[in-house]
Amino acid sequence: MTYEEDEALTSAARESLRLVIDPELGENVVDLGLIYRLSVSQGGTAHIEMTTTTRACPAADFLKDAVLSAVSQLPEIRDVHVRLTYEPPWVPDMMNADASRRLG
Repeated sequence: MTYEEDEALTSAARESLRLVIDPELGENVVDLGLIYRLSVSQGGTAHIEMTTTTRACPAADFLKDAVLSAVSQLPEIRDVHVRLTYEPPWVPDMMNADASRRLG
């Protein structure tokens, strides 16, 4: 894969993550700012670092599995590694303008 192909695949993976909805807030994990890092390396391995809105989030396992599943659906992706982190802790300012506007 070329750099451009990796970037296109990373962009496609980010778009697929917009289908993952946080059940508490009803917004997708990308717009909420829950995806801290997303990259796709040569060979189609996706690396995702994400968080949840709170450390005690009851949906943490659901969200992690949904993120893995969403990116795994892309035919060029061979492997997905999802890491859950709480550093830095999520704050509402991490939402993009669209999500912030929708949530008020």
